Amino acid sequence: MKEPTPRETGDEALGFFRDHFGLDDRSLVSALDTALERQIDFADLFFEYSTQDSVSLEESIVKNGDRHIEQGVGVRAQIGERQGYAHSDDVTVESVKLAATTARAISAGAGGVSSVPVGSGTPTVHDLYPVATAPTDVPIERKVSLLSEIDIYARGLDPRVKQVMASAVSQHRNVLVVGSDGSLVGDVRPLVRLNVQVIVADASGQRREVGYQGMGGRFEFEKLLDPEAWKPLVAESVRVATLNLDAEACPAGAMDVVLGPGWPGILLHEAIGHGLEGDFNRKKTSAFSDRLGERVASKGVTVVDDGTIPGRRGSLNVDDEGTPTQRTVLIEDGILRGYLQDRLNARLMGVESTGNGRRESYAHLPMPRMTNTFMLAGEEDPDDVIRSVKRGIYAVSFGGGQVDITSGKFVFSANEAYKIEDGQLGAPLKGATLIGNGPDVLTRVSMIGNDLELDWGIGTCGKDGQGVPVGVGLPTLRVEELTVGGTEG
Repeated sequence: MKEPTPRETGDEALGFFRDHFGLDDRSLVSALDTALERQIDFADLFFEYSTQDSVSLEESIVKNGDRHIEQGVGVRAQIGERQGYAHSDDVTVESVKLAATTARAISAGAGGVSSVPVGSGTPTVHDLYPVATAPTDVPIERKVSLLSEIDIYARGLDPRVKQVMASAVSQHRNVLVVGSDGSLVGDVRPLVRLNVQVIVADASGQRREVGYQGMGGRFEFEKLLDPEAWKPLVAESVRVATLNLDAEACPAGAMDVVLGPGWPGILLHEAIGHGLEGDFNRKKTSAFSDRLGERVASKGVTVVDDGTIPGRRGSLNVDDEGTPTQRTVLIEDGILRGYLQDRLNARLMGVESTGNGRRESYAHLPMPRMTNTFMLAGEEDPDDVIRSVKRGIYAVSFGGGQVDITSGKFVFSANEAYKIEDGQLGAPLKGATLIGNGPDVLTRVSMIGNDLELDWGIGTCGKDGQGVPVGVGLPTLRVEELTVGGTEG
């Protein structure tokens, strides 16, 4: 089968909206004319049609299943820093004009853009997730069968497994972005995710622990049906749960911390990545504001945001403003090099958009958001990093966390961690919490492993009430003297 070219992928989305909603070039121009009647700086239309289904299993029974469709259009008008936004779930020429009138009124004022003709389609430069079959077109029976197989397999791995919860989620999203600069860009976005959680109990039945793992990305659902893909996922969930049955209370105090590769990159995402988004820096509310060209991290620390990695959960052919995604170097060898930008903040800061304008749906305004954010690998052997620590902890995976963008302060809970004594891994720990300051942590990095890993495809980032899929990554990392909160004094 011939894989579609990037231009063909965009044309598929354009054709979808023309066929289903009668949105020809004339009607799109008319809607933009409505938004531009008072002359503004920029206006755009964002059309969306998404299908999503999910099934979930608990107590060896598939108890829930749902399928829903979301459709609508959002119209934005910008004047200076002000944005007017209106949306409708009725995708007709009349409703688009009404939304355009509302958005124009909200942003009322004087600006400099008059109406321009809509192009026949701006070519996209990527084709990061070609699929032959939409994930939501896979028969539900195959998804139910997958969850049943997972349940049987998990229970067979260890007799201490008392409960298995699993779910499979599929999404197929068509988007179309029409801008007052004449751009017209479409994208078709698949997304799948498989989640597995197990509960185990000790011999007495008094102590119970939970293990969780997930995987996903922008690829065909058939990939999840392969036992070679889902069996390691299930085994990891059981391993973490049984490991924590014997976990000791975590000691508290200032100590060296080694972060494991992969998912611990969520700490980088939350404590540092958000502070590098353009809106916070334009408003000077970030700890990184006005620091371009300055040293903000130890030598060897290079952090990038890359929305162009094929098949990854955080990747996009184009962002939600129609701008092609790219690889943006944020910190290079410890020096701050750039911020993540959408159209609005880029224009107001006098720079180019980095393709990071993202929104949860047509009902939301876009804003600067991360895609796949990670630190590049160093040269150290991961085992040597651990051996270098006399007393500390090794944090392999994290659960919840909180961060203050202005100060950079964060608190993160580790759901898998180990004691390090005299360079050797010791007992697993329970209740480990890392407390620190994002910008400060970057200056405390003393060793960087050569084992960069990206997460398994489970990240969802929240900002201003909006959630979008993202990716994170990290090599093994040693951080000097980080505050650890624990359950042992």
